[in-house]
Amino acid sequence: MDEDLDSYRRELLVHCYRMVGSVHEAEDLVQETMLRAWRTRDRYEPRLASVRTWLYKIATNVCLTALRGRARRPLPSGLGGPSDDPDAPLTPSLEVPWLQPFPDALLDDPAARIVRRGSLRLALVAAMQVLPPRQRAVLILRDVLEFGAAETAELLETSPAAVNSALQRARAGLSGVAAEEEIAEPDDAEIAAVLDRYVRSFEAADVDGLVALLTDDAVMEMPPVPLWYRGRRDYGRFMARVFAMAGADWRMARTSANGQPALVAYRRSEGAYRLHTLQVFTVTPRGVARNVVFQDARVFAAFDLPEILGG
Repeated sequence: MDEDLDSYRRELLVHCYRMVGSVHEAEDLVQETMLRAWRTRDRYEPRLASVRTWLYKIATNVCLTALRGRARRPLPSGLGGPSDDPDAPLTPSLEVPWLQPFPDALLDDPAARIVRRGSLRLALVAAMQVLPPRQRAVLILRDVLEFGAAETAELLETSPAAVNSALQRARAGLSGVAAEEEIAEPDDAEIAAVLDRYVRSFEAADVDGLVALLTDDAVMEMPPVPLWYRGRRDYGRFMARVFAMAGADWRMARTSANGQPALVAYRRSEGAYRLHTLQVFTVTPRGVARNVVFQDARVFAAFDLPEILGG
């Protein structure tokens, strides 16, 4: 039984992350799930539910308890309109519990199989955070994990009718999120080529080269700074400011997050390339549609990023 429990740890981590929007909190909630499962393992009835279903019931309720009275985890674009001032103060709002990205390196093979294309992307997880926690749980269990209505009702100790009603409201709440089929796969050859060009332009501090890769309504946001920008013009103006402030000597390393391509930017300072930001991209056939730029020590720790490139 103990071995069976541990084999679900990674996919439960993904589930808890979707619920709470933080890798570190999700890890704590998975640990709590495992402790509760171990303590109650003698009461588990295989005739009533599979081990997986039983664990999801425990994990979902652990998450719902943790979310009581908590503020949601947003991205800057979820808090207000875009800025058109490239020189606006870059003052972090550290009191906001910002949404964090999920390192794809934490997905082992079994967990990767249950992460459907697009179902972990940042825009979707951010939209889920706006939903009331029980609606969020229903949406994830029904539409992402594909539990049936009766099974979901059992997990949440409610009725199938209540589940169906919550699911309808949750879907309506996500109506503005782009359809999954509009999001290009990060390992697609064309997407890799776009990222190659982005890296070359960024490392050369070539603003025009970066802007040429963007969609017309491309978004840049940068938690914990609450500012965000929309459109090629303002994206480019802000990048010109970045290069003017931080210099023109950069290196980038590749990674991935939330099933999306990501780049780690290192800035030349004091004789070394030092960690600056983690950037998570949404790339469509039309170009780079969104870049969420994280400059948060907790995010860097979750991705195990070296402070100095090559160090």
